[in-house]
Amino acid sequence: MIHLYTDGAAKGNPGPGGYGVVLLFGNHRKELSQGYRLTTNNRMELLAVIVGLEALNTDKYPVTVYSDSKYVVDAINKGWLHKWVKKGFKGKKNVDLWRRFLPLQKKFKLTFTWIKGHAGNLENERCDALAVNAAEGSNLLTDEGFENTNNENQTLL
Repeated sequence: MIHLYTDGAAKGNPGPGGYGVVLLFGNHRKELSQGYRLTTNNRMELLAVIVGLEALNTDKYPVTVYSDSKYVVDAINKGWLHKWVKKGFKGKKNVDLWRRFLPLQKKFKLTFTWIKGHAGNLENERCDALAVNAAEGSNLLTDEGFENTNNENQTLL
């Protein structure tokens, strides 16, 4: 069993943001994080899951994803994502990321577990620290999916 802990953060929403990931498998541990200059909390929560899954070298083991994001966990566990796909994501946000997630959902045997944030779960707290530090860092990337979509929406106004 692989345990994937994730968290996202944004300083302002939108604002600078980042994700944090902790991957656990047996005695192995891997931490990942990255910051973005302009994004949203929900995008970072979802991107953390995606990046964590993309970092896995095997699909032989089931993966339990732990997230404090109701947006991400409920989209999977309550079947929202399936409905969004059937409707072509009409009116939905973060479509670029959900489309990036879909092949990963098919590749891995996934279980999503919601955990309460800032409630003392050691790995969730570590992910939060990684995400916040990344958001406050100096090596911030451009969240192309957000900024391009945001700019397109602004030109329509």
